[in-house]
Amino acid sequence: MALDRSQVPDVQNGIEYWNTQPASYDGVLDALGSRLFLLNLYPELCTVPSSIRPLNPRLPPRTRALDVGAGVGRVTSDVLLHLVSDVVLLEPVGPFVQEALTRCRASASSTPLPKGHHPWKGIPDASKSVTLLQGTLQEFDPLNPHRVTFLDRIGFQPQQPSDEIRMGFDVIWCQWCLGHLSDPDLVAFFRRCHSALRDQEKGKSLIVVKENLCSNNKDGSACSVFDEQDSSLTRSDMAWKNIFMEAGLQLVTEKVQEGFPSGLFVVKMFVCAKVGEEEKIRHQWRIKGSVTM
Repeated sequence: MALDRSQVPDVQNGIEYWNTQPASYDGVLDALGSRLFLLNLYPELCTVPSSIRPLNPRLPPRTRALDVGAGVGRVTSDVLLHLVSDVVLLEPVGPFVQEALTRCRASASSTPLPKGHHPWKGIPDASKSVTLLQGTLQEFDPLNPHRVTFLDRIGFQPQQPSDEIRMGFDVIWCQWCLGHLSDPDLVAFFRRCHSALRDQEKGKSLIVVKENLCSNNKDGSACSVFDEQDSSLTRSDMAWKNIFMEAGLQLVTEKVQEGFPSGLFVVKMFVCAKVGEEEKIRHQWRIKGSVTM
C-alpha cells in the first residue's frame, strides 16, 4: 500500500497522543516472554547456573543495553536489568520518562516503595545502573547522545562516566515505538544503532525489534498502515525486512509472539546482529530450539 505525504508519522503529534495515556504499567504494553527470548539468543547473559549458560561466558566486564522508546521503564526493570549491568533508557514522552525516573530513584532510596512498586534489580545495592534520557529517536545517536536531555544516572557510578559515551552496547532493545518513525528516519536510526553495537572481539551484540505487524499485500510485497490517532505506522513483515536490508542489518532470527487475544495485530520479534555474528547466533538458536513465549 502506497502512503501519501499526509500519512507520515509526525513526532510531535505522536508525543501529544501518548501524553494523554496513563503513565503506568497498566497504560503501556507488556514485555511478556522477552527475557527468556533474549536469554536463548544470548545465554552468556544468564546470571545463575543453568543448562543454557556457557561454562566460560565471553563477556565484557560490564554489559550494556539501550532501551529506546522505553515508556515507564518496564522492559528496563523486568527484562534488561536482570541480564545486563548498565541500561541507558530513552523515552520522548514527559510523563512516561518521569514515571520511570520516579520508580528508579525509589529503588535507590531507603524509604519504603509505594504499593505495587518493586525495586529495580541491582539499583538498591548500586551493582547495576540506569541512565535516563529524554528525547526522540529521530534526534538520538547512541554514540553521540548530546541532542537529547540527560535526566539522571542511578545506581552504579563509574570513575569516569564520560568514558562510557562511546563504549557501545551489547543489546539495543526497540519495542512498540518504531512506528513513530518514517521509513527514512527508521533506516537512519538503524544505521546509527549498527554503529553503536560493540565490536565482535568484545562479545556478541544484538538489536531486538518487537512490533505489531499488518499483513503484506496480496502479492507478497511490503505494506504499511497509517494510524491517524497516534500518528504511527504499522508495517508488514516484508516492510520490516526491506528496512533492515536498506539499513545494512543482518537479520538473525524472527519469532511471532503467541498468547495475545485474537483480533489484534500479529506481534513479532526480529533480531539483527553485526556482520559476521549472524551465523554464530543462528547456529546457537537452532541448538537451543524455539522458546514458548
